Amino acid sequence: MIVSAIAAVSENQVIGRDGDLPWHLPDDMKFFQRTTMGHHVIAGRKNWESIPLKYRPLKGRPNIVVTRSLHYDAPGAAVARSLEEASGDRAKAGDEEAFPDRGGQIYRDAFSKGLVDRVYLTRVHAEIPGDTSFPVLDAAWREVWREEHPPDERHAHAFTFLLLEKMSLDERIKPGSR
Repeated sequence: MIVSAIAAVSENQVIGRDGDLPWHLPDDMKFFQRTTMGHHVIAGRKNWESIPLKYRPLKGRPNIVVTRSLHYDAPGAAVARSLEEASGDRAKAGDEEAFPDRGGQIYRDAFSKGLVDRVYLTRVHAEIPGDTSFPVLDAAWREVWREEHPPDERHAHAFTFLLLEKMSLDERIKPGSR
């Protein structure tokens, strides 16, 4: 079972502003949909509530909302009290990959608890003001794929799709460092 973070992140680590994305990148939205289709997506309560009603739950994907509230109702989604519980729900369903999605706290928790194995990162090549950020990734991540996109009439900013995988401890130890 793989836990994969997926996020569009500016050069200054911003992922959101006022509960929304601070840019409009249609190709990134298609990438998100294509990558997560058929897999569990795990959102925090605030993120879930920021999704317009007509788009939730996200179609074609089991949705899980993480909240500490004991009586929270998320029509069309399962509710979990923690990322670990959400991961257990995913495992019971037999999903091979799940996506903690769009939420500063969800990402911070997933990375700090060592739950993330893979990162699908859209690097937005601009410094964007915002109030929600993505964790800075350390040297434990190896790039395994990239696809560059210049700005165009539909995309105000250049961006790069990246796939990063967490290296094993053996891979992180440099030869001669012992």
